[in-house]
Amino acid sequence: MNSIFSLESLSVAAESGLLDRLAQRVDHYRLSLRLGEKGRVASVGDGIAWVDGLPSAAAEEILQFEDGSRGMVFELQKERLGVILLDTAAGVTSGSLVSHTGERLEICIGDGLLGRVVDPLGKPLDDLPQLEIEKSCALESASPPIVARDFVNRPLYTGTKVVDTLIPIGRGQRQLIIGDSGSGKTSLALDTVVAQLGQEVKCVYVMIGQKSSEVAMVIDTLRRHGALAYTTVVVGEATAAPGMQYLAPFAGCAVAEGWMSRGEDTLVIYDDLSTHARAYRELSLLMHRPPGREAYPGDIFYLHARLLERATRLGNAHGGGSLTALPIVETEEGEIAAYIPTNLISITDGQIYLDRRLFAAGVLPAVNVPLSVSRIGGKAQHPRTREEASRMKLDYLQFLELEVFTRFGTKLEAGTEGKIRRGRLLREIFKQERLTPLPASFQLAWMIAYNEGLLDSRAPNDVPGALQEIISGLKREPLALDAARDEWLDRLKKWLGDTP
Repeated sequence: MNSIFSLESLSVAAESGLLDRLAQRVDHYRLSLRLGEKGRVASVGDGIAWVDGLPSAAAEEILQFEDGSRGMVFELQKERLGVILLDTAAGVTSGSLVSHTGERLEICIGDGLLGRVVDPLGKPLDDLPQLEIEKSCALESASPPIVARDFVNRPLYTGTKVVDTLIPIGRGQRQLIIGDSGSGKTSLALDTVVAQLGQEVKCVYVMIGQKSSEVAMVIDTLRRHGALAYTTVVVGEATAAPGMQYLAPFAGCAVAEGWMSRGEDTLVIYDDLSTHARAYRELSLLMHRPPGREAYPGDIFYLHARLLERATRLGNAHGGGSLTALPIVETEEGEIAAYIPTNLISITDGQIYLDRRLFAAGVLPAVNVPLSVSRIGGKAQHPRTREEASRMKLDYLQFLELEVFTRFGTKLEAGTEGKIRRGRLLREIFKQERLTPLPASFQLAWMIAYNEGLLDSRAPNDVPGALQEIISGLKREPLALDAARDEWLDRLKKWLGDTP
């Protein structure tokens, strides 16, 4: 006779008390009304779907489609939901059933992400084994409250002479990199990531709407210089749906926040937020949101503000970690007063402006010092470095003003010619090859040498050789930043074989 339970299994169940528990559940069972919601896809296309029904759905809730794919609620209307499709190969069609999950979008975090390339959902893109999920957190979360924050008082060295001296960045700062296409923005960001080798800073490089060739170039550069070991690359490619490009920077920020919450220092590169703004505009227009200036939705400022406000330095009572953000934004024909650039300038703590004219003139990195500023980074500089940099910056700004007069061929007085000569020398010093980060001790050394006139006798063509002499001297006889200035000066005179 067929039976669900064999005699042997019944005896085992009886011994374990299973039958008693089943009987107890039957005795206490009561008929009751169970309510559930099911929605139906009204239309689908361009990476979004319109869903009828599900009146209790919440913003940013994850919905499950009939084919097993997922979507995120992006637009709440009176009778319909606008949903971002999260799976590019989704088989969602008109009439498909949709159900609640009650969940929000999360991404895995932890050291398992180091050296990996993932999409905004945390799925590997590098043909390596699946990630071991240590912990997950929501892509979007509130920025740390004021009481949890502390002052930015530790430097983040980029290894670039002009930035570390004149436009310094502190750990926990938001510093914008701005410039035209082809002016070296990505190169400067990569230099900064490479410079974190040995600095105990974990990095996240977010690529938004970039071509596959650009993504491959960035990954290869990081790998060749040993930077991929402490970096996570989050990719929302140009071929991805606009929803994935929209989510990419929030995913990268969530990964970095996981390390910051453990008391570690992190750096996030957003390359770039111009493309992110365009992806958000595309989604908003598809969702029938009213357009504003340049067809961007009215909340475009809030979009980037809530992202960049998550960059901060936490107080010791909250772990003491930091999240430094270097967002990149592209300008057209040097127009820094355009809509998206001005929004980001007002949100961040300063900007590094890369001038295409300087790039064409061979001044690399093409940093326009008068239009660049770091509002809080100076407080994070070492006191000795800050003192030397303040003297040097005044000389350089005076040179930029006086150099205009040389175009007219007028004869200048001796004092003015001397300032112009020293300014041109300084401009040669600022030139630097890509992916050659320099230590903080070298930055202080060459500034002292310049301020004391040890390099004045050198021709511009001899500047690279003089700087190499300083680097070689520091390798033979290292000096700490806190060493006495007289000791620095004596060493520099010996290395350069010169006197002021």
